[in-house]
Amino acid sequence: MALLGENFDQSPLRRTFKSKVLAHYPQNIEWNPFDQDAVNMLCMPKGLSFRTQTDSKDPQFHSFIITREDGSRTYGFVLTFYEEVTSKQICTAMQTLYQMHNAEHYSSLYASSSCSMDSLASSIDEGDTASLLKLQRYNSYDISRDTLYVSKSICLITPLPFMQACKKFLIQLYKAVTSQQPPPLPLESYIHNILYEVPLPPPGRSLKFYGVYEPVICQRPGPNELPLSDYPLREAFELLGLENLVQVFTCVLLEMQILLYSQDYQRLMTVAEGITTLLFPFQWQHVYVPILPASLLHFLDAPVPYLMGLQSKEGTDRSKLELPQEANLCFVDIDNHFIELPEEFPQFPNKVDFIQELSEVVLQFGIPPEGSLHCSESATKLKNLVLKDLVIDKKNGNVSTNNISMYELLKGNETIARLQALAERTGVTVEKMDLSASLSEKEKDLKLQCEEAELRDYKLNVQLREVFANRFTQMFADYEAFVIQTAQDMESWLTSREQMQNFDKASFLSDQPEPYLPFLSRFIETQMFATFIDNKIMSQWEEKDPLLRVFDSRIEKIRLYNVRAPTMRTSIYQKCSTLKEAAQSIEQRLMKMDHTAIHPHLLDMKIGQGKYERGFFPKLQSDVLATGPANNNRWVSRSATTQRRKERLRQHSEHIGLDNDLREKYVQEARSLGKNLRQPKLSDLSPAVIAQTNWKFVEGLLKECRMKTKRMLVEKMGHEAVELGHGEANITGLEENTLIASLCDLLERIWSHGLQIKQGKSALWSHLIQFQDREEKQEHLAESPVALGPERRKSDSGVMLPTLRVSLIQDMRHIQNMSEIKTDVGRARAWIRLSLEKKLLSQHLKQLLSNQPLTKKLYKRYAFLRCEEEREQFLYHLLSLNAVDYFCFTSVFTTIMIPYRSVIIPIKKLSNAIITSNPWICVAGELGDTGVMQIPKNLLEMTFECQNLGKLTTVQIGHDNSGLLAKWLVDCVMVRNEITGHTYRFPCGRWLGKGIDDGSLERILIGELMTTASDEDLVKQCRTPPQQKSPTSARRLSITSLTGKTTKPNAGQIQEGIGEAVNNIVKHFHKPEKERGSLTVLLCGENGLVAALEQVFHHGFKSARIFHKNVFIWDFIERAVAYFENADQILDNEDDVLIQKSSRKTFCHYVHAINTAPRNIGKDGKFQILVCLGTRDRLLPQWIPLLAECPAITRMYEESALLRDRMTVNSLIRILQTIQDFTIVLEGSLIKGVDVNPIV
Repeated sequence: MALLGENFDQSPLRRTFKSKVLAHYPQNIEWNPFDQDAVNMLCMPKGLSFRTQTDSKDPQFHSFIITREDGSRTYGFVLTFYEEVTSKQICTAMQTLYQMHNAEHYSSLYASSSCSMDSLASSIDEGDTASLLKLQRYNSYDISRDTLYVSKSICLITPLPFMQACKKFLIQLYKAVTSQQPPPLPLESYIHNILYEVPLPPPGRSLKFYGVYEPVICQRPGPNELPLSDYPLREAFELLGLENLVQVFTCVLLEMQILLYSQDYQRLMTVAEGITTLLFPFQWQHVYVPILPASLLHFLDAPVPYLMGLQSKEGTDRSKLELPQEANLCFVDIDNHFIELPEEFPQFPNKVDFIQELSEVVLQFGIPPEGSLHCSESATKLKNLVLKDLVIDKKNGNVSTNNISMYELLKGNETIARLQALAERTGVTVEKMDLSASLSEKEKDLKLQCEEAELRDYKLNVQLREVFANRFTQMFADYEAFVIQTAQDMESWLTSREQMQNFDKASFLSDQPEPYLPFLSRFIETQMFATFIDNKIMSQWEEKDPLLRVFDSRIEKIRLYNVRAPTMRTSIYQKCSTLKEAAQSIEQRLMKMDHTAIHPHLLDMKIGQGKYERGFFPKLQSDVLATGPANNNRWVSRSATTQRRKERLRQHSEHIGLDNDLREKYVQEARSLGKNLRQPKLSDLSPAVIAQTNWKFVEGLLKECRMKTKRMLVEKMGHEAVELGHGEANITGLEENTLIASLCDLLERIWSHGLQIKQGKSALWSHLIQFQDREEKQEHLAESPVALGPERRKSDSGVMLPTLRVSLIQDMRHIQNMSEIKTDVGRARAWIRLSLEKKLLSQHLKQLLSNQPLTKKLYKRYAFLRCEEEREQFLYHLLSLNAVDYFCFTSVFTTIMIPYRSVIIPIKKLSNAIITSNPWICVAGELGDTGVMQIPKNLLEMTFECQNLGKLTTVQIGHDNSGLLAKWLVDCVMVRNEITGHTYRFPCGRWLGKGIDDGSLERILIGELMTTASDEDLVKQCRTPPQQKSPTSARRLSITSLTGKTTKPNAGQIQEGIGEAVNNIVKHFHKPEKERGSLTVLLCGENGLVAALEQVFHHGFKSARIFHKNVFIWDFIERAVAYFENADQILDNEDDVLIQKSSRKTFCHYVHAINTAPRNIGKDGKFQILVCLGTRDRLLPQWIPLLAECPAITRMYEESALLRDRMTVNSLIRILQTIQDFTIVLEGSLIKGVDVNPIV
């Protein structure tokens, strides 16, 4: 017996010692080998413990689970009790340990300073000396005075969780050892019976078998019912309350890290098993250790999703619990009815209605929805300490009918102690109280009540599970329609599984009600959902997974019921309708037994063995328990069934033509995608085993990083831009957000792996802060300022944007200045988003990790961040994300103030060097605009700060035409977001001034995002579709006849351009709202509708100068208006003429409104506004024929012009009619100041 070694400062009776398995039967089973280390650790997770006669020695029941690498589970049910130590040697060793402990304790006390000694003395004076002596006696061991007891466990290991039945059997076994009368048969008979003669009940049947004193009942659900779950959900709901339980359930669904915390092992198991049972039809795919043995605490360092249970020590405060990572942690303090949730946590769909439905179910069974832990702390303690001993309900393991010492029970209470002393003086004795008599009178009633309570628990279990299952049946009723099945056979599917998308996520989400999306978009990225879909695909070739079979049959049932109603996706809450039916099937099974097992009977044992000694669990005769009877009873042996199953699998694998080992390898690899260890190897952990475990974590993290970055790239680029055809498979804003949140979680887990000392909730932000401190202490920054790509392109004028420096520290300061973010986890996420948007994530993290002394100080040798090769690969995977543009910072932090810098670049070769007018600018984006800002005279560069504008869309630029040198030829305007570094170019290439060009004093420019040269190469490799640009100066200049050199497009190209522009607008409206880009670009951009119509109107236009003045399309429009106004006065009043007259009147009204607007817009600008308003108000198809028939057309257009060809005009009208179905909302900057109120 050896000490565990972590608790030498405690008194020996409070220490834990190493336990070992004394015996197990049978020695081994081929299909379920005995795992001695795991069973040893989980039967006594804290190790062996000692007690004396003064301590509480009640037997304690708990259960555990062993999860194997392949996901199969074995359940263990344990009853731990205390047995008197008969070995003199052990008693002497305990006495010696006490003597050593006391000597050390007192020497340390006397060695302390006089100050502390004084305080110790004063505290003793103030207190009661007698109570101190009593405490010392309670916490000591004297071999002559005290009886020593040691913990011992009896454990049943089963393939299915028959918790209630195993608990009853173990309690009866314990009772047989402690009762005054020996049991009817030797213990071997009962153990042999349950091992070899009690079968598993067949599905859908119940079974009665016999314990030592009374029968035990168990039942198993039928093939179309929810799978077996024997842990009472009543307890889980009472312990947590409905609201908390649903929140924890959501965390489990989203595969976060869930840590359960309780003093009671069985509570940990009840909550863990309860919640995982409710996941149907999904299954938890990651580390699952509901009871974490004391020797495996380092496993909390695991950088993977986990569901673990940790035993809290009495009096330990949550704040003192040091957890390696908390950024993605859901902490569940079961005993205190309290949970801590991760940040950025989406709510379960219809959560309020869902909780209401659950409340109705639990209230029927007398459980308050808020749980039943709201009583005071002292009352809870009294309930825990006293009632456990007083109430014998054959359910909680406290069945001893021995005499109970009331004084021992309540001696902590001073009032009781005084009463006791008074009673002794007056001759009344209350020392012993026999409870057995009063209990035996009620035994029959109690037995009935227990069975009734058990039945109620079963009914409540199944009804609650039905409510949860119904949510998923409603939510995923159409899931099958979105499963992508491309492989012809299982072999090809398994070998290419990693490269394949098996579920159409975007289409599925677009089909869901809006309120469901935050949750569903994250849930369909989880491993449990991926495995569920994998199982669906594999069911083509092999037997369906049992959970999937039940789920599919339920969906089928729903379809049959809803056959008349169309299956509309709706967020209207639909309650579960199968509660009564489910409860009845359980009740029928429990009221009428289907099978009864063979009774326990005498075995062929040696004489004198199986002898009874009260209070001691005997050493059993191993030869009779080693093997079962010959296979001559009516129960088919389990091994035969297993053999048949193996044979079937072998034939199946031969049938699909795969070598068995290879197939198994493929299956395991396919199913473990993105998965890590399911459970640590429960063994005595040598450094080599720990290293191996951590190596698996490192490999797992790298694999997860590779898959996440690949997924982000593929989704963002739309499967290589739909196989390089530049199609429309674009990522939704919601899906992008989900993937980025998932990347943030992964980075936090990587930074939490192998931490030396935890500081704050975010390991990444803590590392960044320490890096920042070190850098700022140095006189000059460690990094040399690096430009964001090359020097900005200089224009003709030589004016350019100053280079924005790359600085990790500066980006941190931007985040630190954001008052909206209150937590370290939030700051880390914002920093990741900003770095990703700036395409600097990999570079920044490389710089952070280049400070090796800091990394060594913060991380243990085995940490991921100290594995050089893996770290380099990790940074390389992150670097690949630079191939695509993210706006994950700009689009999320919409209310922050952002500094912008703008530069106006004139064409100085043709323009005045100095202008005398007063220029102004207004910058607009998807989230708002700056309003008009005056530009200081002859200063072409300015900075301004305003609330986040989002992606920039337009710039309005103009001047007041004052002074002699007012005319201004502007090449372009550049605007840069100084936080994200995004730079937009707004091409102009036009004059601003009266009497030049089209006489415009202000222009609306359309923006394009500039790419930095550093990622131009990546863009070339990735072939992503180029963003639409604003109209180029070349096109504009050709229109205004400033240069006649540009080749004009022919009629076919112009018609094609119109079709493409309209088609782009139609496609824009067919995308989900959150995926749509800028409509302004589609209307006014380079290939937009305005530009396409300008080409139509310019075709065959007689643009020769008349009296040395340029002629513009707007001149033709104004002449048409003049004609319409005159013609309207002499028109007849026929019906079709009236319609034409109305269209003319509207057209004239719009042109007048544009001409009289308080804006100095040029003729081309006015045409742009007319097209935008005509598109918005669905008038273009009416106006085009009016203009085509206007007499002015013959004077201003060649005969070959498109507008003079009737067929072309009719075709144009039909094309423009296709966008009349859409509601077009124009950006304010396009039509500011133009009032087109309806004509009276």
